[in-house]
Amino acid sequence: MSRRLRRLPVLLLPLVLGATLVACGDSDGDKSDSSSSDALHGIKITGDVGKAPKVKWNGELDVSKTATAVVSKGDGDKVADGDQVVTNIWIGNGSTQKEAYNTYKDGQTQTIPASEDLSPVFKGAILDRAVGSRVAVTATAADAFGESGNAQMGIGNKDTVLIVVDLMDSTKVLDGPKGKDQAAPKWAPKVVEKDDKVTSLDFTGTPKPNGKLGASALIVGDGDKVKKGQTITVNYLGQVYGAKKAFDESYSGSPASFAIGVGQVVPGWDKTLVGATVGSRMIVTIPPEEGYGKEGNSQAGIKGTDTLYFVVDILAAS
Repeated sequence: MSRRLRRLPVLLLPLVLGATLVACGDSDGDKSDSSSSDALHGIKITGDVGKAPKVKWNGELDVSKTATAVVSKGDGDKVADGDQVVTNIWIGNGSTQKEAYNTYKDGQTQTIPASEDLSPVFKGAILDRAVGSRVAVTATAADAFGESGNAQMGIGNKDTVLIVVDLMDSTKVLDGPKGKDQAAPKWAPKVVEKDDKVTSLDFTGTPKPNGKLGASALIVGDGDKVKKGQTITVNYLGQVYGAKKAFDESYSGSPASFAIGVGQVVPGWDKTLVGATVGSRMIVTIPPEEGYGKEGNSQAGIKGTDTLYFVVDILAAS
């Protein structure tokens, strides 16, 4: 999701793992798939899925290529391209045998978009794996994080890593809104579409903003209600009242995923999208105090007096 909508730093997972999640060019690291110690180089991993793994190292981890092992196979559906996957992740430094990253500590699972664009390190652990599985990956720091390693985790570029991924759940992501059409409220601008994608908002005849936060479903989704703290996947377009073009949108690229109701986005989104149903197309009007306040957002060309309007398609929640 664009930083223009965020009030706080980006989510922990992209911030810490960074390029690990996205493939960058070709990788010459082979992927092996085994439950034996061949892939894990003698490392013993025990414990229940969903709880922090107990790792017994076999000395310093010495690897030259990426290898993947299914530690425990789940009985859920296989993860497909496009799914949103809820995971727990543990990462250890194979050179020092020290824990480097652990989502189990604070009980905060991480949601990852399953995609062919994932780096080999995570693609092999997630795509086509059964929900409920625990999968382990051994790799060089360069293959996992790039040539610089990951200083934030205390992993140098010459180190090796062990990554343990628990696949807790997965959610299908809709291709677009799905539900029952509903008449637009009188305060709403017209949604302009081309080839079934939202391209802009037309404010012709739209009354001046009244300074209040407002939201209405143009399409009432037939999915579950969005709950505070969930990760939602959306397509969106934002435009300042009276402007001719959007200041930000995702329809021309890929949907965005973020936690809702917990301060990751502007307050107006947190207050209007929680309680909406998956599959809905929402139209939202956000006064300055529920958006960027008196300072506005110069990067997006938003003044402190501007009222923002958004179209938001809620495609998944997990």
